[in-house]
Amino acid sequence: MSTALSILSGMALMLALYALTQRLTGFQAQKPADYARLKPAIDIRKHLSGPIRCEGVIYGPTGRVTSRFLADMEGRWDGNRGVLAEHFTYDSGTRQDREWRLTLGNDGRVTAEADDLVGMGEGQQEGAALRLSYTIRLPASAGGHSLQVTDWMYLVDEKTIVNRSQFRKFGIKVAELVATMRRVDA
Repeated sequence: MSTALSILSGMALMLALYALTQRLTGFQAQKPADYARLKPAIDIRKHLSGPIRCEGVIYGPTGRVTSRFLADMEGRWDGNRGVLAEHFTYDSGTRQDREWRLTLGNDGRVTAEADDLVGMGEGQQEGAALRLSYTIRLPASAGGHSLQVTDWMYLVDEKTIVNRSQFRKFGIKVAELVATMRRVDA
């Protein structure tokens, strides 16, 4: 075996081991059951209801902040079906609106729809956490790419959720979002 082939084989093995380690121990390895015992328990009908103020940052593939944002949200529920309207303002001055249509099953399963999703999002709330996975299509101005997203929302107290999301293309992390969501008293 030539030296170059040995080096390439070694690099491929290291990349495979790194990917496996991340899959088994990192962000992607979390499961809703990991948070089943944490209290207070999240109930999206309660904790994503009414006016919500959100502040966050988006990190690019190098781990540096690429964007900051503020968002005003409003959640409305009728039984197990709800709508979460989001109005984002980014540090660039760009504005974005999204409306999530959410359904909560009796077993804690969540389905999510929005106009910029490819298909339907699926998730699970358990204990103090909610995991939601979906594919989002970016606007043409941002390249129009479809990215696989995993959102984790962790209930901190009765009014505060910390959201951490990773965006992947072909399994490679291309962005990460961290935000706080605080219910605003009426």
